[in-house]
Amino acid sequence: MKSGCFPMWQSLSLSSLLGFMVAASLFGFTRRVRSFAQPWVTRCVLSDRNYILQIQKWHSGYLDKFFTVLSCVVSVPFYTGFLPLIFWSGHKQLFRQMTFLMAFCDYIGNSIKDVISAPRPSSPPVRRVTSTEDEKENAMEYGLPSSHALNTVCLAGYFLHYGMTFGHEMDGFSVLIWFSVVCLFVFLVSIGRVYLGMHGFIDVAAGIIIGLFILAFWLMVHDHINNFVVFGENVKYFWACLSFLLFFAYPTPELPTPSFSYHTAFNGVVFGIVSGTQQTHVLFHSNDVPPILTPQLSLLVFLGRMLVGIPTILLVKFCSKALAKWLLPVVCNTLGIPIRSSGYVPALKEIDRSKRKPDNKQNGYLQRAVSCLRHKTYDVDSGIRFFQYVGLGWSIVDLVPHIFSLLNL
Repeated sequence: MKSGCFPMWQSLSLSSLLGFMVAASLFGFTRRVRSFAQPWVTRCVLSDRNYILQIQKWHSGYLDKFFTVLSCVVSVPFYTGFLPLIFWSGHKQLFRQMTFLMAFCDYIGNSIKDVISAPRPSSPPVRRVTSTEDEKENAMEYGLPSSHALNTVCLAGYFLHYGMTFGHEMDGFSVLIWFSVVCLFVFLVSIGRVYLGMHGFIDVAAGIIIGLFILAFWLMVHDHINNFVVFGENVKYFWACLSFLLFFAYPTPELPTPSFSYHTAFNGVVFGIVSGTQQTHVLFHSNDVPPILTPQLSLLVFLGRMLVGIPTILLVKFCSKALAKWLLPVVCNTLGIPIRSSGYVPALKEIDRSKRKPDNKQNGYLQRAVSCLRHKTYDVDSGIRFFQYVGLGWSIVDLVPHIFSLLNL
């Protein structure tokens, strides 16, 4: 197969996703599912209220801090900082798989949230503890399923699988011990979400069940995905098309939530990682790369990588955002795509259409080609956020390793 020609399975995959999007829009898939599921889930959340209040009778400052810290440890910002350290420690496959799995969990979990649009436990009477900005933003999302429970099941479960497969050989007793640790961790995270007033039992149970299904599915396909990303044909072109379609293959919630912004961020990170891996696999992603605590990668060298790598990726993230804020509005205006900004670009905040001056300029071919889009405006912040995190993902697997090589790290 020549480079540049999509293999049949790639064309079929993208066409199927596009066909599903069109069919779901025409037949009102989100509206139909919501009308069926939302009332039932809402009743379950209301029935959980007394049980939540019973658990919260045991509240104390120590438990508040413990469960808040535990929630932060399994939050999206934590994994954003933790996952690069896995790659820089030499475990490149674990890094790729956990990042892709996190993005998949985020998409599935948040899509279900916004399809059903079921409320969280009402506060008051439930006491909701939101000690961090991250928790305050999480509280703006819908409830079912619990993303913390879902992500913990998938990522802790996959981490255990990776340790059993690629780590030191473990006997049956060791496997039982580590499995018990994972189960305890999932239980503490789940009960913590109820204790903090963020979820009802139905939300947590749904998160665990969905997480188990996602984990089982991922364990069947993860090797195929890894081989495709590392050795496949047309990977960057296929993933660029997939990332673009995933912008639109996302349900519209009943009311605006931050869930789509999380999906956009991970969508960008994954595309950045895929692009960087394709360019630098031989140098930084092959099986010859030494892991941490070996003569080639001592703990001191790893600490040096942290001190260099973390500021670098944060700087790239900042520069990518600044560049996208300047470039994307120019491109959209050139193409005649109507855009607005909900915060990143103050000059593009939506104004009353009746106050806009008519534009009498003659449209060119590009403007006429996208004239079908003029019935609505598009939030340019989503595109800015996407390219911001593309830069972040690319810098982790491409730019920063090159800097490590220059510094003999």
